[in-house]
Amino acid sequence: MRVLMTGLALSALSIAASAQQPASSAAASRTMVSAAEVTAMISKAKAERKDNQPIVAQSLIQLSPYNVSLEYRASVGNAAVHETEAELFYVVDGSATLVTGGKLTGESRTNAENLTGSGIEGGLSRHVARGDFVMVPERTPHWFSAIDGTVVLMSLHLPHKTQ
Repeated sequence: MRVLMTGLALSALSIAASAQQPASSAAASRTMVSAAEVTAMISKAKAERKDNQPIVAQSLIQLSPYNVSLEYRASVGNAAVHETEAELFYVVDGSATLVTGGKLTGESRTNAENLTGSGIEGGLSRHVARGDFVMVPERTPHWFSAIDGTVVLMSLHLPHKTQ
C-alpha cells in the first residue's frame, strides 16, 4: 500500500504543479522530479534552514496555475486559511500533528486570498506520517501544531474553478 501511495504522489508530482510562489525556470520546465532530485532538495533545505525558520519551501513543478512544492518543516509555524484554494498534502518523510477546522487565533490577512494566524482554537487534530495524504478544503484553517523532529511534505494548491 505504501508503494502505491508513493507512486501516486510521484505521479502527482509529474502531472501537476501552485500559483503561490514565483516560478523558477527549472521548475517551470520540468514535468517530472526523480526520487534522487527530491532527496537532494531535502538535503539542501536541511542545510540552508536557519534556526528560527519553521519552513523551507522549494518549487518542484509548475504548470500555471498549479505549483507543486516541497516543504521541509523543522518547527511549528503559522496557521493558514486559503480562501480560494484547496491544499493537498502528501507526507514524504517524518511526521507531525495537523489541525484542520476551528478558528484562527491572532488572525491577520497576508494577501487578498490568504489569512494567517498564530494557531487554531478547536478543530480536528490528527497525526500524519510518511505516506499519508490530506486534502484541506478552501476556507479551512489548517496548522501543523507539532513537528516530530522534521516533516517533509509535498503540497499542491488547487484553485477553485468557477463554473
